[in-house]
Amino acid sequence: MPKQTTQLASDTLRDSRWLAVTGRDATRDGDFYYAVKTTGVYCRPSCGARTPRPENVQFFTTPDDAEQAGFRACKRCRPRQAPLTEQYAELIADLCRHIEQADTPPSLAQLAELAQLSTFHLHRIFKAITGITPKAYATAHRSSKVRQQLSSGSNVTEAMYAAGYNSNGRFYAESDQMLGMKPAAFRSGGTKMQIHFAVGECSLGAILVAASERGICAILMGDDAQMLIEDLQNRFAKADFVGGDTAFEQWVAQVVGFVDMPKLGLNLPLDISGSVFQQRVWQALREIPVGSTASYSEIARQIGQPKSARAVAQACAANPLAVAIPCHRVVRNDGGLSGYRWGIERKRALLECEAKT
Repeated sequence: MPKQTTQLASDTLRDSRWLAVTGRDATRDGDFYYAVKTTGVYCRPSCGARTPRPENVQFFTTPDDAEQAGFRACKRCRPRQAPLTEQYAELIADLCRHIEQADTPPSLAQLAELAQLSTFHLHRIFKAITGITPKAYATAHRSSKVRQQLSSGSNVTEAMYAAGYNSNGRFYAESDQMLGMKPAAFRSGGTKMQIHFAVGECSLGAILVAASERGICAILMGDDAQMLIEDLQNRFAKADFVGGDTAFEQWVAQVVGFVDMPKLGLNLPLDISGSVFQQRVWQALREIPVGSTASYSEIARQIGQPKSARAVAQACAANPLAVAIPCHRVVRNDGGLSGYRWGIERKRALLECEAKT
């Protein structure tokens, strides 16, 4: 490969935008455009066309810039049109409200009829915008209603009917997955629920890892180990806490290793509990690639609620699973660092670490 070509490829590979192109990252649509010199075409980052060779790629801020440089718009991704998430955001938001207001979860066919789309097309764009399928969204909303009813003092039967269940069998079959425990145990504040936990040290200070029988339910960071333990106890006020055994210590070691080497991934089961909106935000956060960031506004647009940037920030602040749900990758619109539950300096350190790996 000629020296100049090698340099061009190297420049592209070092550009953070290249990762968005290879990952077809729809959250970056509208942030920039890339052109391919060998085809004379420019595309949005999420274009499904074959990935070009890096030495043939050139980046532009706007479609006008690309066209002034002599490139033409891709007929596949149509970069001059609004991104898919913007085109369908209002429609999907309406469908989400319909799911929330329905007495029983509507089928995919019923939703497709309302949207006047095929079931395949609706399923694809719903997941692209919200991060989950219509069925998963309906399940998450049901879970939220059950939790709300039980927490407010309703008995199990009242919570079951309020969430749209007409069958005891169906409700109890799904309740453990929804709540992480039996409904009666949840109503009593987690009584008899067993939480394994351990406190260790990582490059960012003290770190607490806790797990229910379903998986990791908390990863907390701070300077004071005792404060982390008190935070955990407040979250599960009536649970039984058990010190980690040898097997659990291996989970803690994996979490600590993940802090310093994020590209290794965290292949552990997670027990994620939150409202429907929080679940959607947290799922969107988990889709941000290592080494990349997204703004609160971008996440809001991605989940189909472009005016909810402030609520996205609140969902990030409520995240109980540091690093596993990477809320540290969310920044202000200008790229600056904003509030982080475990401290701005930890957020900066995590992002710097990811940029190097």
